[in-house]
Amino acid sequence: MNTMTIAWIALPFFLGFSIYLFPSLDKILCLCMAIVSGGYASQIFWSETPIELQLLDSFGVTLVIDQLSSYFILTNTLVTAAVIISCWNTNKTAFFYAQTIILHGSVNAAFVCANFMSLYVALEVIGIASFLLIAYPRTDRSIWVGLRYLFISNVAMLFYLVGALLVYQAHNSFAFKGLAGAPPEALALIFLGLLVKGGIFVSGLWLPLTHSESETPVSALLSGVVVKAGVYPLLRCALIVEEIDPIVRLFGMGTALLGVFYAVFDKDAKRILAFHTVSQLGFILAAPAVGGFYALTHGLVKSALFLLVGNLPSRNIKELQKQPIHTPIWFALVIASFSISGFPMLAGFGAKILVMKNLLPWQVAMNLAALGTAISFAKFIFLPHGMLPQQTKKPGFWLAIILLLGGLIAANGVYYEAYTLENVIKPLLTIALGWLAYLFIFQHLVVKLPRMLEQLDHLMGFMSLMLVILFWMVFA
Repeated sequence: MNTMTIAWIALPFFLGFSIYLFPSLDKILCLCMAIVSGGYASQIFWSETPIELQLLDSFGVTLVIDQLSSYFILTNTLVTAAVIISCWNTNKTAFFYAQTIILHGSVNAAFVCANFMSLYVALEVIGIASFLLIAYPRTDRSIWVGLRYLFISNVAMLFYLVGALLVYQAHNSFAFKGLAGAPPEALALIFLGLLVKGGIFVSGLWLPLTHSESETPVSALLSGVVVKAGVYPLLRCALIVEEIDPIVRLFGMGTALLGVFYAVFDKDAKRILAFHTVSQLGFILAAPAVGGFYALTHGLVKSALFLLVGNLPSRNIKELQKQPIHTPIWFALVIASFSISGFPMLAGFGAKILVMKNLLPWQVAMNLAALGTAISFAKFIFLPHGMLPQQTKKPGFWLAIILLLGGLIAANGVYYEAYTLENVIKPLLTIALGWLAYLFIFQHLVVKLPRMLEQLDHLMGFMSLMLVILFWMVFA
């Protein structure tokens, strides 16, 4: 199994470079890699014994693959496969598929790391591959958005690297568990890097512009799996070091509220989804012990939503309210919106119940985040619709949507214990209250939130502010 694990980690990079030699096989090689990852994740999920690989014993460079990892790997598998299938009949070049499979491999590598050095390498490769995909259209706008993302990412990783070196200085090891006895500044620096990479709290205000301005398949990849490469280590550290758990939970709650606040008032469909990526990452962090299942459901639903919204006639919600959209697309939007709102019979319901049951008493504000989610996605549920034959889509698009929504239905059985009368009534009341609030209040509100805070200089300022806050928290 150890040999298989190493081969599975190396295979995407080998296939990525092979695409340049055999460009006619680009889509097939990508899809085969996603299938291999799916098989590997399924095997790990049902295995009772986690796998631990010691690569460099003297440096604490280890890999750990367990059920938490399997949820994230399975998310990466399904989202990558859906994106490849959706692009099957498009004019995407071999370069696009090569970067997609390299991104897939580096994200998988981040999901099995249990040490800061190998995680650093994986996150840097993720940053480069993401930049190349964001800038793929080669327009002035896409190149600027990509460079902005790359600059923010690299600055954050410089702080992270210094923190990792401080951990090694304290323990002669890069292992995550070294945070327990490392200097407080090591924790602050490492967490700053991970919070920025994961799009958490005000450190994540780079995310809405980046995800909303990227091409639709790239937005699906970024929101579905890429940002989770920064979230997964936070969960792992919170589970290993008890003192870190409340810090992670606090940032989770703050992130959920910040993201949903912006999403409720925004009128741009892709920006609404991007802000909800920020918010839903907060739900993952708010209950680290069950964050893996929530990450899976969020990855599936958010990728589906980005693919669907990318095929709407407009991104402006006000314009969409004045013209009907194609009924099959509306129906798929409704299913995805129901899941992320916590409606029964879809995986989002069980995931949200599981998170709410694992919250600490002081995290009651997460109920407001759940209400805001229902308000936000009412914008899509109450759009007018009709049969418009001229808007028929290519088969690859619908196969991708069926894969993602089918995954949400299938994953509903993971936590079947959620189906008690009390558990069903509470989310239904929350959703109903959110819909009423939207129909009678928020639908008619016109509030333009300033985008000044998303500018590059302000993002650098927020990074400095977060570092000060982190230093205060760890020293306190």
